[in-house]
Amino acid sequence: MNTDTRQRDLKRMRFFATALLVLMFAIFVATSFAEAEWPWLAYPRAFAEAGMIGACADWFAVVALFRHPFGIPIPHTAIVPRSKERIGIAIGRFTANNFLSPRVLAERIREVDIAGWISRWLARPGNAQSLAQRTASVLQQAVNSLPREDVNAFLTQAARYGIEAMPAAPLASRLLALVWAHGEMQTLIEHGISYASATLQRHRETIRQKVSQRSSRLIPKWVDGIMADRIVAGLTQALEEMREPSHPWRIELSSAVEKLVADLATNPEMLARGEELKARILENPVVVKQIDAMWGEIEDKLNSVTSSSRLSEMLEQALLTAGERLATDERIGEGINRWLRVALLRTVAPRRTEIAAFIRKVVEDWDAETLVRRIELQVGRDLQYIRINGTLVGGLVGLIIFSVARWLKVPG
Repeated sequence: MNTDTRQRDLKRMRFFATALLVLMFAIFVATSFAEAEWPWLAYPRAFAEAGMIGACADWFAVVALFRHPFGIPIPHTAIVPRSKERIGIAIGRFTANNFLSPRVLAERIREVDIAGWISRWLARPGNAQSLAQRTASVLQQAVNSLPREDVNAFLTQAARYGIEAMPAAPLASRLLALVWAHGEMQTLIEHGISYASATLQRHRETIRQKVSQRSSRLIPKWVDGIMADRIVAGLTQALEEMREPSHPWRIELSSAVEKLVADLATNPEMLARGEELKARILENPVVVKQIDAMWGEIEDKLNSVTSSSRLSEMLEQALLTAGERLATDERIGEGINRWLRVALLRTVAPRRTEIAAFIRKVVEDWDAETLVRRIELQVGRDLQYIRINGTLVGGLVGLIIFSVARWLKVPG
């Protein structure tokens, strides 16, 4: 219910309560003049008289809560403005003790499906798109506001620290083991054999010339040609035989690679040589220049992405996918709920005293008129019912007392 609606309801109930008082007064005046002719009118007159008393008493009580009746500074009136500080302290303490205590928070948070609410919110049309656009805009502003030179220097230094902190030899051992296990090295060897065989065939004449140049002048040229062809044929046959995985050279190469993988991971000499090689590489000006250029290219790409609608579309798709996953995967949703509940409990509960102090400060900062208006809008409508009930109940009580007095013939 908004403020305007509350204001209208309060005015309407004030009018009804005041109109009822006016009605009691009218009945009292009318019956007072006609009682001599119709004695039975003494009963409605007694009802109206007691109703006026009850209405006036309750009007005074209601008004005295918020202001001085008729502007007269009667003691113990205008209670709310004079007790603003106590009200702020009471609201803060009540909130901290009854809403923010660990036990209450744990019980209430356990009933809240935060992940489900996030999923449903993201599924509503336009929400994911709006959030993605705002996030992309913030990222673009953040990227544009950062000084490029300082960022590049920081990232370059961070990259150097990261590389320096990572042992080179064990990393090379893991990479070599991974490449060897997946067969990429075997494929490379096969390509190397094919390339060597093709190269021998292409350069057969060159090999003949080299053999002829280095042989004795007494040996005929046709003999040199035969020797060169046999050399090429022998090498080609040896290369073809190496295509078989069981070839001794392949087995020897496999053993050498496996030994190298183990040495790189455990041999202290290899570890030291790896660190030495890494240090020389990092000190090379060409490498430093390439790292700087790399971060510049990354920033240019990031600027081009954030300045276009592509980033917004990517974020929107990611949000929609995350929302669908939360809605379909109960395990993920429960895990997120558990994490958020613990985070909220650990964040709010230890600071409930600070929250209470904040509430007290906010209430104290309100001026008296604002405090009165806000409280009156919340409870003023019900207080007008008190006036109405006071009028009717007071009238009934007065009527009963008058009737009993008449029945007992008590002079009044």
